[in-house]
Amino acid sequence: MKNQILVNERIRGDYFKLVFHAPEIAGSAVAGTFTHIRIDERQDRMLRRPFSIHDTDPANGSVTVVYKVVGRGTAALSALKSGDTVDAMGPLGRGFTPPEPGVTPVAVAGGYGAAAMYMLSRKSRGVLLMGARSAADVILTERYRDAGYDVRVATNDGSVGTRGFVTDLIAPLLAEDPTRRFFFYGCGPHPMLMALAKLLEARGLDGELSLDQIMCCGVGACFGCVVKVNDPGSPDGWRYARSCKEGPVFPLADIYVE
Repeated sequence: MKNQILVNERIRGDYFKLVFHAPEIAGSAVAGTFTHIRIDERQDRMLRRPFSIHDTDPANGSVTVVYKVVGRGTAALSALKSGDTVDAMGPLGRGFTPPEPGVTPVAVAGGYGAAAMYMLSRKSRGVLLMGARSAADVILTERYRDAGYDVRVATNDGSVGTRGFVTDLIAPLLAEDPTRRFFFYGCGPHPMLMALAKLLEARGLDGELSLDQIMCCGVGACFGCVVKVNDPGSPDGWRYARSCKEGPVFPLADIYVE
């Protein structure tokens, strides 16, 4: 299906916001689900590309994704204009579970992983812990602030916020009020997610993580996006799960930490 582009604009640096018309996706997407987009049908760009759904507007049928230009495919996407079309499937995958009443959601984001969790702000006010290499990679924080989130930032080089990793922000948050109940949501680079999983498990905290992988089909047919998940019944204690079908969001207890 051809979906008309409404907006395709640069946010900052290599980061872009794409808004396209897709009423079916807009009406049923939840935080953590994704859309699989074919940019064009040229021989070197035949495969679709997965993009987390950042936001939707069911009233006008629009879907927003945030992406970074990292190769030829996303470079071609960034060159498209309002009125052009993309071919989008979705919403696909398993999304995040909304926070329970009385529980504060904590979105732990690495770079544009923040895009995948923004729709949680419709359910409850919470905390965004944003991690990035430098100030140039800190995006979407104002959107979270406008939604009522407490935003805290860590950068590797210290150019904004705390110098260090995003996981360094968790202990100070917990220390502020030991009686406060939290549920953690994570999306970002794999090493960050593994470090987050280890930290949460060590502290007895619960959450869900989005284990994004390179995908081909996006519907569970090709087994190209598998990730390890815990499976006590298997000889090795783990099995492969298709991140496009069984995920990309997995409960913390299911994640096999390497």
